[in-house]
Amino acid sequence: MRGVMMYAPGDVRTEERDDPQIVEPTDAILRLTATCVCGSDLWPYRGVEPMAASPAAMGHEYVGVVEQIGSDVKNVKVGDFVVGSFVASDNTCEICQAGYQSRCIHQVMMGALGTQAERARVPLADGTLVATPGQPDDDLIPSLLAASDVLGTGWYGAVAAEAGPGKTIAVVGDGAVGLSAVLAAKHLGAERIIAFSRHPARQALAREFGATDILEERGEEGAAKVVELTAGYGAHGAVEAVGSQEAMWQAIRATRPGGYVGNVGVSHGVELDGTELFFTSVHLHGGPAPVRRFLPELIQLIWDRTIDPGRVFDLALPLADAAEAYRAMDERRATKVLLTF
Repeated sequence: MRGVMMYAPGDVRTEERDDPQIVEPTDAILRLTATCVCGSDLWPYRGVEPMAASPAAMGHEYVGVVEQIGSDVKNVKVGDFVVGSFVASDNTCEICQAGYQSRCIHQVMMGALGTQAERARVPLADGTLVATPGQPDDDLIPSLLAASDVLGTGWYGAVAAEAGPGKTIAVVGDGAVGLSAVLAAKHLGAERIIAFSRHPARQALAREFGATDILEERGEEGAAKVVELTAGYGAHGAVEAVGSQEAMWQAIRATRPGGYVGNVGVSHGVELDGTELFFTSVHLHGGPAPVRRFLPELIQLIWDRTIDPGRVFDLALPLADAAEAYRAMDERRATKVLLTF
């Protein structure tokens, strides 16, 4: 099969890989319908994060049709169209049952297996995969793929920020996760949604997803603007969807005492001064999103065409052009790139 491999920062290639095989009786093999490049894939691409191996199989987002199942798989069957989380989980351990499937005691990171490929092995299939009500129309594929990571991550960020009726929510980050957080905050009933963005196309989509205010200020200036817009109080909650030092403090300082910060940007070089954090009096919660917790609801919302998160994909390329997909996202010519077969 064809799959994407990264050999070194900036060196991405689509080449032949071995077809995946059933390894454990809890595995499933999927024939992927679509996959994509994630913002977190850019960290090793830019050399900011060390590569786990060289070459490394890439990708952790996926939707497709079940081709094979292990002998212990009961919840999905061959022929089902499924969506899975970027973290495989058993969905039965105490941590999963508490709603934190991304930290399952038996977790397997799908990025270690690589889903930017024609086929993928999904461990712990019963706990990881959720079947759609039927075979989806083609126009639903991008939205279902978004549910595999960025939509679920943005949703978790909005939930952690306590988005709800009467609330003001600030969203730091205008990538696919940040835009998804805007969509989630709107669906959860937030009254005011303040999105930070300097990119005209992303500003427009944020507004269509539900943002009531767009701010171009960043850092302390951006946080101060949120406080100003909220009569000196700050937002009830903020979503940090970047992972940088500046973005983290921007989200914290934009939030009022007693408010909530949903930290879903993968942190790189973030350090928090304990004394300063102590006197903010904010609730700080996040981590790798438990996408599996939200998948049944998100799939139904997409199936019913209540939400259209697939609009975060603003470029589609064949898998053979994965190198260009990475370049386009790295250069911010694309928000998120869909890879097709």
